[in-house]
Amino acid sequence: MSEIIERHPFKPFLPEKARLLMLGTFPPAPKRWCMKFYYPNWINDMWRIFGICFFDDKDHFVVAQEKRFDLERIIPFLEQKGIALYDTATRIRRTQDNASDKDLEIVEETDLDVMLRQIPACQAVITAGQLATDVFCGHYGIKAPKVGDYAPFHLDDRTLRLYRMPSSSRAYPMKVEKKAEYYDVVFKYLKL
Repeated sequence: MSEIIERHPFKPFLPEKARLLMLGTFPPAPKRWCMKFYYPNWINDMWRIFGICFFDDKDHFVVAQEKRFDLERIIPFLEQKGIALYDTATRIRRTQDNASDKDLEIVEETDLDVMLRQIPACQAVITAGQLATDVFCGHYGIKAPKVGDYAPFHLDDRTLRLYRMPSSSRAYPMKVEKKAEYYDVVFKYLKL
């Protein structure tokens, strides 16, 4: 097990009028990045899921010849749609040299209340992956919904929905098109 404690490499991406907050657990090590932004691993399917849901084209955000995602298209798209991104851990220790949830030891959880208060228009949260879901549900004292479903939770005078979605990792055994069907339910609910 590594003794190195990693601090989250990205600031929370919180567009002012965000209505959706998407939370993973923690980014992979920089050697696995194809860009300096969320879901940076070329073999992670999150940006392909977005391409399918919003443009009916899994390669919409892909720069295939360079094996990277098109950050110049992703950021304005997220700002226009009101989609915020961060993770449930701000500091971790890797027990193995990978980004698998089972090999991450969370040293410091994200202050979810503070983050959600910064985006008062937010109506829903997506957790992508088991550990992110466990951290979120533990914090708000709610039962984890099954994959593809949601559970209501409360913050101050707000009632929001937590949607548990399939992981966008290729390690999660589901075709990208099927994963997109799950995510699209949330996007349609929010009329994004």
